[in-house]
Amino acid sequence: MRVAVRSLFVAASLFVAATVAGAAELPFSKPAFDKALAAGKPVVVDFAASWCPTCKQQKPIVQGLANEASRQSLTIFVADFDKEAALKKQLNVTMQSTLVAFKGGKEVARSTGQTDKAELGALLDKAL
Repeated sequence: MRVAVRSLFVAASLFVAATVAGAAELPFSKPAFDKALAAGKPVVVDFAASWCPTCKQQKPIVQGLANEASRQSLTIFVADFDKEAALKKQLNVTMQSTLVAFKGGKEVARSTGQTDKAELGALLDKAL
C-alpha cells in the first residue's frame, strides 16, 4: 500500500511540474550553451550576482515572463557574474543584471539593469 501511495504521489508531482513548467532556466554550462546556439534555439543569458539588488528584483519578473505559454521554447542560462569571466569577455558584458538574447545563434538584444516587466518581456520575445 505504501509503495502505491508513493508512486501515485510521484506521478502527481511530475504531472504538476510538467504542467506548470515554463521556459527552461538552467545554470550556465558552456557545452549546453554552445549546443543551444548551434541548434539555433532561442536563448537568453542572464548575468546575475547573489549580492546584486537589481538582479534580485529582475529574477521573479524574468521567471514569471518565461513561464508564459508563448515563451515555452526559450532557454535561459543563468551565468554567475562573479565566476563566468570567459563568458563575460566573449559577450563583452561588464555589469551584472545584464541579459543577452540570441536567436538563430546570433545576439539580437541585450539589456542591463532593466526591471520594467514590459521591457524585459520584449527582450525575451526578441529571442523567439
